[in-house]
Amino acid sequence: MRAINSIPQKIAAIKELSFKIAAWRATGKTIAFTNGCFDILHEGHIFSLSQAAKEADLLIVGVNSDASVKRLKGNDRPINHEKSRALLLASLAIIDAVIIFEEDTPLELIKAILPDVLVKGGDYTVEQIVGAKEVISNGGNVIINPIVEGYSTTGIIQQIKSSYS
Repeated sequence: MRAINSIPQKIAAIKELSFKIAAWRATGKTIAFTNGCFDILHEGHIFSLSQAAKEADLLIVGVNSDASVKRLKGNDRPINHEKSRALLLASLAIIDAVIIFEEDTPLELIKAILPDVLVKGGDYTVEQIVGAKEVISNGGNVIINPIVEGYSTTGIIQQIKSSYS
């Protein structure tokens, strides 16, 4: 059976998400958190999200707001608006909740959620990951997944532009 009606319900504000988290924790579920812009969803994103989903019973994904993406990536971004990006992520079976955040980093969101596992993709060290200190001091873990080479939103945009020039 398809749960199409539940897709928009996966997108939550912090107050609503806090209630969901409390209910999940009351049943003994563990929570993983990851975040990103997810401007043009690609194979690298799917790999990273799949790896994050393996780390706990439930996966929450933080999505940078349009204003945040613009500040981080420049005036030509995002390509897809925040509601579209959140809806696309919410449609993935491996994701249990999506939340849009306005700040440039998800630190305040991580402090509010305090996931059991914080997952980030890339070549970071734990010390460089926003929220790692808070998660670890709360008894959680931080996992760093490798980047899938050859896949990036910036690369896709450049490829599209070069096809039309």
